[in-house]
Amino acid sequence: MTVASSVGHDSRTHVGKVRKENEDAFCSRPGMGVWVVADGMGGHANGRFASQTIVEEVGAMEAHGSLDAVCDAVAGAIARANATVNARGVATKQMGSTVVILVVEENRFAVLWAGDSRAYLLRNNALIVLTRDHTQVEDMVQRGLMTLEEAARHPMKHVLSRAIGVNETVELDGIRDTFQPGDVILLCSDGLSSVVPEQDIAAILGAKGLEACDDLIAASLDRGAPDNVTVTLVAPGQSRGPAIEGGQ
Repeated sequence: MTVASSVGHDSRTHVGKVRKENEDAFCSRPGMGVWVVADGMGGHANGRFASQTIVEEVGAMEAHGSLDAVCDAVAGAIARANATVNARGVATKQMGSTVVILVVEENRFAVLWAGDSRAYLLRNNALIVLTRDHTQVEDMVQRGLMTLEEAARHPMKHVLSRAIGVNETVELDGIRDTFQPGDVILLCSDGLSSVVPEQDIAAILGAKGLEACDDLIAASLDRGAPDNVTVTLVAPGQSRGPAIEGGQ
């Protein structure tokens, strides 16, 4: 697999203003064209174990060849993480993690996800949501049982319908597309997307581009940051970003 000759990237994570421990984790493997954000759940140690297991599996995987081949390797790493987290959860108490993954090859990309961590695409100053939240409320919206306005006010809107480690197997959803000049992709935990309005995210990305990580974190903190918040930015054709193979 040939990664785009110049892929800019940057990541930040913050515990927020309420939680005592950061259960989010991220992994950047620019040489392989893979970026991951995971948001653990199940209490301090359990949530951190779940998200860290995901990034460790992706960080340890070897993948070569086409976009399809790398996506298959990522899916295998997530399956192994799911089995590990599920086994630990059965032995103790339920734990799990959301995950959103970006895979890049030249001018093509794929996004894979489970849960409510999101991927956004900023294109021509318009913010496009690439993922669909795996929540019980969103599932009801998709089936026509609830309006978007009702969903926004629903007290159970953050209850997940899919996550890594909750069941013996897990299915990743995925989309594929091609980059256009100037595109920037944002991966984030819901510590950003549930707190900062999309119009504000779009404005920050439009103004700062790959320099926006600190500003996005600050926007969540300014609104009370009730959860951990993690952001990763990726933009082919730009050069910002160290060659980080893993991080948290």
